[in-house]
Amino acid sequence: MNGTTYTHPSVLAGIASGASWADPEMDPTRIDWPTRQAAAAIPFRVVDGRPVNPCESTGVRYGRNELGHWGEQVCADALVVAKDTFGRRWIVMVERADGHGWALPGGYVDPGEDPTDAAVRELAEETGLIVDRAEEPYVTMPPRYVPDPRASDEAWMVTVPTRFDIGDEFYQFPAVTGTDDARRAAWILADSYDVLTDHLATTYGGTVFAAHRDLLNAALTEGGHLS
Repeated sequence: MNGTTYTHPSVLAGIASGASWADPEMDPTRIDWPTRQAAAAIPFRVVDGRPVNPCESTGVRYGRNELGHWGEQVCADALVVAKDTFGRRWIVMVERADGHGWALPGGYVDPGEDPTDAAVRELAEETGLIVDRAEEPYVTMPPRYVPDPRASDEAWMVTVPTRFDIGDEFYQFPAVTGTDDARRAAWILADSYDVLTDHLATTYGGTVFAAHRDLLNAALTEGGHLS
């Protein structure tokens, strides 16, 4: 990979096929950046007509790396939490079909879509689990930058996670099955981040998706969002 300019062939193939996730514009200087900046979840600069990653330098200065869009892409992730009869905490995770590891169920927020609605939709699409916002307690968290390994300095990810608490003292958790972009789905023991990574490694031979490590570590730490 060129450390200065790079766009993955899969992005070019997506553009050629008219995929919805691939921005067809090849020249970012022709994009209406003031409109995108006004709608951004996390403010970012535009220099000489090109967007600048607001949180990190990725090593890919120009181009989109493995992401289809220019600039910010807002996603929604579902943190589904339950406790078993022993008081142990579990969360739903999916093994990504692209080989990047285990992640929270989630995906792109469609234009005009509420992020929590997107989290509910993506959860159902990837695991078959349906949660009802009218009945299940939930908390929509602030947007946060996602250090996605597929990002570049000109294309990056921001997520709006939503936590759903679906109950305590489960003897058997609701069934989940990997579908859509998920190879498989499972309930993962998550009393702490170390417990989660150990459970993934010993039970599934898996690791946490790099983009979700900071998010989950913060959420599972005492005083975090899942405590």
